[in-house]
Amino acid sequence: MKLPVPFIQLPLQFDAGLLAQEIAAFGEDAWHEHPQKYPGNYWLPLIAAEGSTHNDSFSGAMRPTPYLLQAPYLMHVLGRIGAVWGRTRLMKLAGQAEVAPHFDINYYWRARARVHVPIVTTPSVRFLCGEGEVNMRPGECWIFDTWRQHQVINGSDAARIHLVADTVGSDEFGDLLRAGRMPGNHVPEGWHAEPVPPTGERHPALRYESVNLPTVMTPWEMREHIVFLLHEVRPHPQLEPAKQVTSRFLAAWQALWSEFGTDPAGFPAYRKALGSYEQWLKSSAASLQLVNGSSLVVALRLMVLSVAIADSQHTSSGDELRQNVASAVPAPRATEGGRDPVYDRPIFIISPPRSGSTLLFETLEKAPGLYTIGRESHAIIEGTPGLSAIDRDYDSNRLDAAAATPEIVEALRRRFLAELRDRHGEAPNQRPVRMLEKTPKNALRIPFLVKAFPEARFIYLYRDPRETLSSMIEAWQSGRFRTYPNLPGWTGLPWSLLLVPGWGELIGRPLPEIVAAQWEITTRILLDDLDALPPERCLVARYDAFITDPAAEVARLSGALGLDWDRSLDGRLPLSRYTVTDPAPGKWHRHEELIHRVLPYLQAIHGRAARFAGVGQ
Repeated sequence: MKLPVPFIQLPLQFDAGLLAQEIAAFGEDAWHEHPQKYPGNYWLPLIAAEGSTHNDSFSGAMRPTPYLLQAPYLMHVLGRIGAVWGRTRLMKLAGQAEVAPHFDINYYWRARARVHVPIVTTPSVRFLCGEGEVNMRPGECWIFDTWRQHQVINGSDAARIHLVADTVGSDEFGDLLRAGRMPGNHVPEGWHAEPVPPTGERHPALRYESVNLPTVMTPWEMREHIVFLLHEVRPHPQLEPAKQVTSRFLAAWQALWSEFGTDPAGFPAYRKALGSYEQWLKSSAASLQLVNGSSLVVALRLMVLSVAIADSQHTSSGDELRQNVASAVPAPRATEGGRDPVYDRPIFIISPPRSGSTLLFETLEKAPGLYTIGRESHAIIEGTPGLSAIDRDYDSNRLDAAAATPEIVEALRRRFLAELRDRHGEAPNQRPVRMLEKTPKNALRIPFLVKAFPEARFIYLYRDPRETLSSMIEAWQSGRFRTYPNLPGWTGLPWSLLLVPGWGELIGRPLPEIVAAQWEITTRILLDDLDALPPERCLVARYDAFITDPAAEVARLSGALGLDWDRSLDGRLPLSRYTVTDPAPGKWHRHEELIHRVLPYLQAIHGRAARFAGVGQ
């Protein structure tokens, strides 16, 4: 958004210390490298397209990610600013790193302000915009002129972290803007920043963008954008001819709009008009520059031509607005042969947490023809509105078939398909695709997954519960698996691993009893759900057999699942990415006394699980 001055400070002061506490709970693994690989630049998604933690696109319904939903004061900060929120992130700049000089000229930035709230920073961080420079101090609230060239330099050895939120604004936001101070230009008499303490509210109501790109840009919007850009062009002999050609193009677009509106039947004609106009610009207006140093042709492509129609072939590079947005994926719908046209017998590894499922997943994902998202799907599933534990008032991670509404299923299938890659990192180029998925919480979601993926197959991974319980205790103690650090009413160590039904009854219980209950409840539910399926839908894998002879176990599983296996598994398997301490025979004995206290209470389910897995037969 172009502003009359480089910087405006809004009259709000937030508690940066409390914000820092909330974001520290996310952990280092939540941060992503900058899409353009700028050294020392990282981002963590708070509001994103469809709530996805890996979608950095500007396009799509903007919704909260699981990270934002775990941070009540962060939500209160956004609520107090009172705007309609678009893409919103935490941005980290490593010590001695910088954000290179640039300006924002694409369609998304034309009408959106970028709000900055410093959370972790130092006085040596310099924010430069046009002719202005400020040091944004912790908890302050700023916007700046994104149309001018801007740059950030971190002269400290410590990382800088800002809340960076994009918005088209609102009446309330406009009031804050008019009450803001403009360093070096205007400071209202008696100006001060209002302290904004936490309210204790868990989920303050926020407003989110749902529409951000046009199906077909109206002639009135197109005229507004192009006239703005032409007014920004530096004097040049070719400017007047460009205005004349532009006037003819706008008249043609007006006529097409009157004839077709948003009817796809008009798309070929729209594309032809766009192509002719862009071709003339490239050949005759390439020398025209804007006052901020950008090329007029580039700015027109980013702000207008690439987004003028929904299927435009005139897409830009770099900041392409529609990047990473998957085409619509049909909900489960049988073909004439009764098959799912998109997902061919997707495979879900099911087990209680810490059963070795990551190692099995990381092995099977190397099979040719299999596609995965390359990690656990917590964000994809819980980032789908209606599916997170927070959306369900922290009841649990349990999802039954009733949760699989047509809208939720379509969104979930689309989000998975957008991120699937094979062992070479390639996206699928045809359908149906064979997907492999592994997330411990899915042990509580089998009926939901069956409805969402009608051809789903399940691998139940059985492991000696003594080994699993020992690993679960280590996971809780390590602090690396905190899933709900702000679980309402919970005391003791922050809640880790999956959230089981009835978790409230475990408040105040010793850690061995908590993990034993997690294992028992999860195993009972998954066995009940698997028993309800036809036998051919479920396959059993045993962790001990997999570790002892991985080649034989993978060959057996591949044969049963119809996979081709073409790699050698000679030698010791590598450690999985979530290993806490190196595996060793009898490692569980370090917690032997604690585990033996709870084993008698698990006998019934342990025996049932062993029989299901064929242990001792």
